[in-house]
Order: sequence, then C-alpha cells, then structure tokens
Amino acid sequence: MSQTNIFGVIVAGRLIQTDFIQAGETEFVIEISNADTINHVVVFLTGVQPFPDHLGGSVYIRWPNPATQSSDWHYLGFISNTKPSAIFRIAQLSKANAAQQNTLFTNSAFNFTTAGSIQMGIQVEPLAAIEQKIPAEGTAASQQSQFHEFAEKMVRNFVNFAQSFVVTVPRPENPSTSAEVIPVNVIENWYNNFNRRLRENPNFWKVLG
Repeated sequence: MSQTNIFGVIVAGRLIQTDFIQAGETEFVIEISNADTINHVVVFLTGVQPFPDHLGGSVYIRWPNPATQSSDWHYLGFISNTKPSAIFRIAQLSKANAAQQNTLFTNSAFNFTTAGSIQMGIQVEPLAAIEQKIPAEGTAASQQSQFHEFAEKMVRNFVNFAQSFVVTVPRPENPSTSAEVIPVNVIENWYNNFNRRLRENPNFWKVLG
C-alpha cells in the first residue's frame, strides 16, 4: 500500500483529513492540531484502495512527550476491509502512560510540528497479529457499541459456519418434498470451537469477517 490518501480521520466539527504521510513500508502518520479539544476521533478507509487479503490497519495515537522522546504510542484498535471505520475515545489518554512501548513511526522526519497537536499512526499488518493486541483502556466509544459488534459478529460467524453443513432430507409427513436441516452436532462443534478460541484470546472475534 503506497498511496497516502487511503486513510482518513474525522474530528467532530472539522474538515476530514486524509493527508497521511508514509513513514515506512507499512506505516502511515498524520498530525491533528488542537488536540485538547478532541474527545473522539473516527479513523476510516477512504475507498481509494482496500487492504490486501488478510491484512488490516492497527491504529495508534501519541501526544508530545519530551521525557520519552515522543516514542509512546497508545494502541486504539484497528480497521479492515470488513470494518472500514472505527471510532475511538482519546481525551483520557493525554495524561496516561502508553499501554506499551512501540518503536513504530520513529522516523525523525515525523516529529511534531504544531504545538498542542497529536499524531495518529496506522500500521498495516496481518489480521492474525492484530487480534492479539489489546486497546488502551477506555478508548472504545462505548461498551454498548462493542457488545453489539461482538453479538453481530458471533451470530454471523455461526450462520456462515452452519450454512456450510446444511443437508436436504425428505419431509416425514410428505416424502415427495424436502427440507433443509442442520445436524445438531454441527451446532455443538461450532459452540465448542468458538468458546475455545474465546478462552485462548478474548479479542479474536474482532477480526472475524
């Protein structure tokens, strides 16, 4: 992904920004001014170019921090072809320590240029790696919206799985007609598999299609 207008950022009451700068082969950075007035940001794919198969974009944010040479990035979440936009709460992160130290976006050419600004970074990487990451605490737009997303993806995953095992059988009351059924063991197998993956990684569902 070499184009720099494939990502966009929305801050309420402002114009859309798509002026990301490519900071590395898989890294993109944008600066947003007047960060003290921002509570939420929306990060999205503009539609110019999709992610390659099995890849997504990890979204990070940082504030100027001279004590750490501006190297502290907070992981917020991700976007992908099946989740082309995401909203994040960021106001509470300005005084928090980064959840993890990252060496992303450290090119000296991308130092802060505006007082009071923040930087958003997107790293393109495999979805399998993204699902292992845990967002900074409190950055989800709301617990309700996250629960809705989980429920929707879980049901969709079940339906897609079950549909691949549909069989056609004659109706007992009228053998000349048929009906589509799903064997009971298919439902049990899906439940056991989904539950196992959830125990191994509580965030795996976030990258389900």
